[in-house]
Amino acid sequence: MSGHSKWHSIKHAKGAADAKRGKLFARLARQIEVAARAGGGDIDANPTLRTMIQKARDGSMPKDNIERAIKRGTGELDGVRYEPITYEGYAPNGVAVLVEALTDNRNRTGQEVKNIFTRNGGSLAEPGAVAWQFERKGIVLLDKSAADEDTLMGVAVDAGADDIADLGDAWEVTTGATELHTVRDALDAAGIAVASSDLTMHPSQMVPLADAAAAKPVLRVLDALEENDDVQNVYANFDIPDEVLEAVEA
Repeated sequence: MSGHSKWHSIKHAKGAADAKRGKLFARLARQIEVAARAGGGDIDANPTLRTMIQKARDGSMPKDNIERAIKRGTGELDGVRYEPITYEGYAPNGVAVLVEALTDNRNRTGQEVKNIFTRNGGSLAEPGAVAWQFERKGIVLLDKSAADEDTLMGVAVDAGADDIADLGDAWEVTTGATELHTVRDALDAAGIAVASSDLTMHPSQMVPLADAAAAKPVLRVLDALEENDDVQNVYANFDIPDEVLEAVEA
């Protein structure tokens, strides 16, 4: 099992902590606004909005906050207009990094992202330099107690899931981008509690980081990027042994 997959689980736990500070809600509201502006406020006709709303519900975001974000996106309420932008770069040790941001000032965000890479031993790359190494996938996380492997496998695979990984204290179900909602609905219908579901960018090739000395500078870049208010998602193609990742995160 890849340390990259374990990182998904760790980030989910961090997200729960962020929710207590309100930071996660602000980030989710921005994502909902942009999705509603791009595709309308009807979740049946806007799968991206449906994904963002489900992500917000998984993060325990209040219903009123979700509805206000949708209305800001559709223009029913006034609000700042955000636009999506993707940055590509390299962390130390040649690890490819993809950064998805939502910003109301491209120049400010671009400079901030560039500075984060530079200060932490990485570098910003030209568009297209690393994006080809990633593929859009769906990820569903479940607590280990939600279902045994055979039951989970039967429901998820029948619904179109690609793979199931054991993260130790959680299950990770991987789907195609368009199958995410179908798999999530099937798990809900089967009474299998889902911790979170979201779209991600999955790397096609991995850079092995065998020890803490190699892992720490990479994770430092990723953590710094995720602390930026405009940054929504950070993806990287590292593979760290579980015991090294756990030691570093501890």
